[in-house]
Amino acid sequence: MLFSLSLSSLLNIFYCVLVISGLSGLLFLYPRIPLRYVNIHIGIVSLPPLVALFALINTKAKGIFGPWHLDSIAWLLAFFVLFLGLIIQRFSVRYLMGDHSYRKYFILFTFTTGAASLAWLSDDLRLMAICWGVTLIGLISLIRLNRGWKVAHEAATISGRLFALSWIAIVLAIIWLSHVTGQWQLSSALKDGSLAHLDSWEKTGINLLLILGVMIPAAQWPFQRWLLESVVAPTPVSAIMHAGLVNAGGIVLTRFSPIFNGDIAQIILLILASISVLIGTGISLVQVDYKRQLVGSTIAQMGFMLIQCALGAYSAAIFHLVFHGLFKATLFLQAGSLVPRLEKSTHGRKNISYSWTVVGYILAILVGASFWLKDMGNGYQLISALIIGWSLSVSWKQLVAFGEGSIDRIAGLLFLGGFTILYLIIHNYLYGWLPVNVYHGNQLSMAILIFIICFLFVCSIIGRWVVQHRSSVYFTVIYLWLVRLGEAQPKAVESHPNYLKFLSQGGNK
Repeated sequence: MLFSLSLSSLLNIFYCVLVISGLSGLLFLYPRIPLRYVNIHIGIVSLPPLVALFALINTKAKGIFGPWHLDSIAWLLAFFVLFLGLIIQRFSVRYLMGDHSYRKYFILFTFTTGAASLAWLSDDLRLMAICWGVTLIGLISLIRLNRGWKVAHEAATISGRLFALSWIAIVLAIIWLSHVTGQWQLSSALKDGSLAHLDSWEKTGINLLLILGVMIPAAQWPFQRWLLESVVAPTPVSAIMHAGLVNAGGIVLTRFSPIFNGDIAQIILLILASISVLIGTGISLVQVDYKRQLVGSTIAQMGFMLIQCALGAYSAAIFHLVFHGLFKATLFLQAGSLVPRLEKSTHGRKNISYSWTVVGYILAILVGASFWLKDMGNGYQLISALIIGWSLSVSWKQLVAFGEGSIDRIAGLLFLGGFTILYLIIHNYLYGWLPVNVYHGNQLSMAILIFIICFLFVCSIIGRWVVQHRSSVYFTVIYLWLVRLGEAQPKAVESHPNYLKFLSQGGNK
């Protein structure tokens, strides 16, 4: 029976379908293979995520087997990466048709997503580092896909230098940890007995290397430049970068959480991630280019995800990266369908109900507070309460307070209530299903949590004041600074892309 497959059998099937997918991509490189073979390739590529999904729901597919750490999170991330890769490759079949590097794109994409899935399934630190390095090389190659475009080459060069620094930092952390603990298996190296060999300064040093290694792919300040430059990459490549690569920081910190908990490195990460949230939000507000708006949004979202890791809320970070990946991939794949429309600005409506707005704020505070009061000493609970309260206040304002008439407001109330109930059901289900309790260690003190919350709240008030005083000098200075921060370097901008002349040559060459 299929449901009685052992862990070794599932692994063998997973390896086989990954290898077959890679061979299919290599076969598509052969010029005599017709372009319509790409549809067969997409069908083959759909097999690995199906196997990963089956392993995810199969209780017998969990455990440590050789160099692999196969828990629910590992299979979830493998399925997530491979499923996103499948959707984006399917989208690219027509989107990139006629591109000079059409054939090369699919093999690079297949190898990149396959290597990423193996990286998060790995328990051997050496294998994890190798697979992650292959993933970074694949992404650089995808950015440089159009070799005739100097701008893409420049963006790939900038990304490559920063990715190399990130990879070296993670490799040094792995070597340091293995040298002290005498273990190359991640599960063994992070046991209490192994970690007891670490001095406090060694623990801090390893954590700082991990922070450097995860902040770069997450495009956090001051390393956000590579993501700003990479907007010149084809939209499907941007989709996998924003939906997959930038999420690696939360995955790495979750895997290394036993060593990362209870260290001053958490405070450092908390400060840098908070700054990134503010900068990313500002960039998304001042930029007029759609892809740069998404870049700013990604920087802010990844900053918030790293804040969750710094607070010890690793389960919240996993949920965040999965939902953010799906959401951001959808936005990028729909970028071409955006058409300027003349719409009424909600700020100009005369029927805005300020009483309904106040009711929404009060309701958001009550719901968030009640959620937090369930476990006041838990940082995860506090972060979840903030997310729920803030999301409820924003949604209430858009769906209810801005409603035109009673019918609109009633519909908004029904939709908001149904969505809130659905979110709580999904959240509770996933929280109980994933083995996240393993990753909950020593969390930051409540005083630090409250300080960070107050800091973000004060920054929000200052931002609102600046927006309401647009004629002030402060607004002009901040606005121009954010515009400059969100723009690419001059050599990474080209008015007329030279690579467009290859489009007429078709995808056969």
